[in-house]
Amino acid sequence: MVTIATFNEPDKARRLKQRFQEAGIHADIHNEGPLQKMAFMSRPLANAKVMVDDADFERGQSLMIEWEASDPEISAAMIRCPQCRSSNIEYPQMTRKFMTPALVGLLCTLKIIPKEFYCQDCHFTWSNEEERTIGRLWHRFFPGEEKAT
Repeated sequence: MVTIATFNEPDKARRLKQRFQEAGIHADIHNEGPLQKMAFMSRPLANAKVMVDDADFERGQSLMIEWEASDPEISAAMIRCPQCRSSNIEYPQMTRKFMTPALVGLLCTLKIIPKEFYCQDCHFTWSNEEERTIGRLWHRFFPGEEKAT
């Protein structure tokens, strides 16, 4: 199964799943909210992922284009990459498949490094304006261009 849409609210994901099922596409929801709350100690964001079978992805994408035009509530609630418009998003920006996320999660919790959204398709990261880091300690060790927030 592949992610076709990502939402902050599980209710919006359930609504989209229901629409896919009415159209004859098998869809499922993967909710990472409890993991984000516990492991990353933050308010869950980009946690409700609507997934469809690989074979139904193209048809699902074309239906999504139709539904976004007719149902602005779905399109407004969906999280998209600002660069490629994909909805295959992770938050925070680390993978869940290795032990390193525990360390990065701890650094995010301590607000030493910022939590960012991460696009799985084009690898673009962007910040969540609600989360601030302390003292710019991260930039002391990893200098680079800093954007005004």
